[in-house]
Amino acid sequence: MQLEKMVAYHKALADPTRLRMLFLLAEGELHGQALAEKLNISQPTVTHHAAKLREAALIKERRDKNTVYFSINPYFIEKSAQATINFILHKGGEERMDHQVNESLKESVVRNFFAKDGRLKQIPAQYKKKLIALQHMAEQLEPGRSYSEKEINEFIKQYHEDFATIRREFIMHQFMYREDGVYELNPREMWTKWENVK
Repeated sequence: MQLEKMVAYHKALADPTRLRMLFLLAEGELHGQALAEKLNISQPTVTHHAAKLREAALIKERRDKNTVYFSINPYFIEKSAQATINFILHKGGEERMDHQVNESLKESVVRNFFAKDGRLKQIPAQYKKKLIALQHMAEQLEPGRSYSEKEINEFIKQYHEDFATIRREFIMHQFMYREDGVYELNPREMWTKWENVK
């Protein structure tokens, strides 16, 4: 479950009126007027809180002519509660959060440094961002294929005119290896991991 969804779930629960609404709806479906009377609040207040609960998928609605009926969504309530327990108590919560942060950074670098046509606007100066850009390009190469120097130069030119620098960076950071003027992609495990750069 995405972190944002988990936060939305807890925000929806962080209100006494909404918790009381869920408690009442756990007994069975109710329309807005009935909820307003039982909770001693106005109809617009019920509508406001119901919207928050619906956004977090904690309740469902159905309309019958001019009357809206509300019911709880027990599956999602249980799923969200379990996801929170897993995230906080079980191993991997921190790793999952790190993974989300890393994915977000990777997307940001690709978006900011690569033009819409796929060309690299400039080689990033920051080491971590440069590794992300190199990995993004290396991922377009065919594993197991042997490239001549001319072929690898042509491949790099699709992204940036400074093919010599990028070709050298591919070798230095273990994305590729070169032997007798032939270039091949290394297994991913050998690539310099930008995720490990502080």
